[in-house]
Amino acid sequence: MSLRFGSHGRQHVARGKEAKRATRKIASLIAAYKTAPTSSGTLTPEQVAQFHNDGFLVLERFASPEDCIRLRKRIDTLLHDFDPKTISIFTTRDQAKKTDNYFLNSASDVGFFFEDKAFDEDGKLRQAKELSINKVGHALHDLDPVFREFSRSPAVCNVLRSLGYNRPLPVQSMYIFKQPSIGGEVVPHQDSTFIHTTPLSCVGLWWALEDATRDNGCLWAIPGIHKEGLRRRFLLAPDGSVFFDKPQPAYDMSAFVPLECPAGTLVLLHGENVHYSAENTSPVSRHSYSMHLVESANGVAWSSDNWYVLVTARAPFSRSGYR
Repeated sequence: MSLRFGSHGRQHVARGKEAKRATRKIASLIAAYKTAPTSSGTLTPEQVAQFHNDGFLVLERFASPEDCIRLRKRIDTLLHDFDPKTISIFTTRDQAKKTDNYFLNSASDVGFFFEDKAFDEDGKLRQAKELSINKVGHALHDLDPVFREFSRSPAVCNVLRSLGYNRPLPVQSMYIFKQPSIGGEVVPHQDSTFIHTTPLSCVGLWWALEDATRDNGCLWAIPGIHKEGLRRRFLLAPDGSVFFDKPQPAYDMSAFVPLECPAGTLVLLHGENVHYSAENTSPVSRHSYSMHLVESANGVAWSSDNWYVLVTARAPFSRSGYR
């Protein structure tokens, strides 16, 4: 018995083969950027070189399943105890308008920020607050004991030492929920836009606490673009307002590669790397925890016109990682 295809059948098969080739190509790209951490967290010379060449490094299995569960349970507790009397909607599209004290004060506090799609036309939550929060920030690494211990672990300290940091100072942290169906996008940006020192020294650490896929809003990054320098800054004006000093740059979206990864993965991000995450339109969440650090030695100076004032009482890493 022979099976024949008409023109539509041949087109369908061709499209199927093309889709499979595209999937294999993306899988190959993702695999090329993944590597495994050492038991101590110390990076190998090859990993350090890869980070400086690509502007990011994907370290699978950096955090244990127990670590991921512990952080998720802790944020559940914090969210349960949160009374949403003051509402701040987070979106990177109109961040220059977010001048309310709640947002600015969160630099040295633990603030809760809602998705912009979490509310109906009357300003009421469409669903439970647990499914409406965009992120919690920006000082979990200092003020919460569970997040502080995780953020300042010896393994994290060893990663930073491997990258050449002498006295790494954590200055910002965020727990990001990427809620099912309403999880907002984070537009292409560079972390040094928001966290600026002279000379530039910002590095981002991003942990997947749940599997991150293209469907639920994984990170996307452009390899090597950090070598082109910083495009713009987010500044604090004398009147207390915040603003970008230049328009949003246009990027070639085809240059981004998806950093799909399983829970427990640590993604290191150079401060000048350009990265983003799309909206989560899937039925599953994509929880993550991120922390940004700068050098606090070797003559590196915190920029006084950053969007928030650095709390100088905060402690850098000690030699063991704890302080």
